[in-house]
Amino acid sequence: MKEIKNSGASFEIRKRLWELEEKDYAEFQRKLIPNIRPETVIGVRTPALRRLAKEAAKLPDIQEFMKALPHDYFEENNIHGFIIEGMKDYEKCIRALETFLPYVDNWATCDLISPKVFKKHLPELIGQIRAWMASDEPYTVRFGMEALMRHYLDEAFLPEYLELAAGIRSEEYYVNMMTAWFFATALAKQYDAAVVYIEKQRLDEWTHNKAIQKAVESYRITDEQKAYLRTLKRKKRR
Repeated sequence: MKEIKNSGASFEIRKRLWELEEKDYAEFQRKLIPNIRPETVIGVRTPALRRLAKEAAKLPDIQEFMKALPHDYFEENNIHGFIIEGMKDYEKCIRALETFLPYVDNWATCDLISPKVFKKHLPELIGQIRAWMASDEPYTVRFGMEALMRHYLDEAFLPEYLELAAGIRSEEYYVNMMTAWFFATALAKQYDAAVVYIEKQRLDEWTHNKAIQKAVESYRITDEQKAYLRTLKRKKRR
């Protein structure tokens, strides 16, 4: 792992992270994120990370930390994500994401980044989401689809967004899980448009069945809709 000089933002952030370490929580986190090396998890709770990120963002040399990619620790990546999340300038936020997303290597870091500035820039954001979803990087794709789910299934909804999500094909578990989550949420918010994609079996078998499972578990789906969705579950091929 990289040596951090005994000064500057990177050193200060790492020092604070180790001061906040909880060994039991680290073990819990490692079980939730089995695809990353266990020694990269320090064990710091999310509220503490958010507080530290707010403080770190004000450091005069914070750009030293932001440029020090790839980070060595899971929590350093989360701090980086929270700093991006707090950016108020849309263009600056997008540039920071473009630099950072290729280094994201797990679902937890990916899913925690939800910039508030996105809500004020939905017309231009959708083009960026399309680019992210066309990426070869699995967590960039996942991030794009989650942004689509967060911001475009309510007032900004267009049926073409369902087509965009249905067009994703991946061998990556965490991409397919996000696709299932997206369609379960779409069934809750835009049922009439989304159920067609289930009826026509537009998703691969695993994602199709997982989307139904998640939808059936949702309190936002009516009992009648749940009963119908159960009839659409695909049987595994032998």
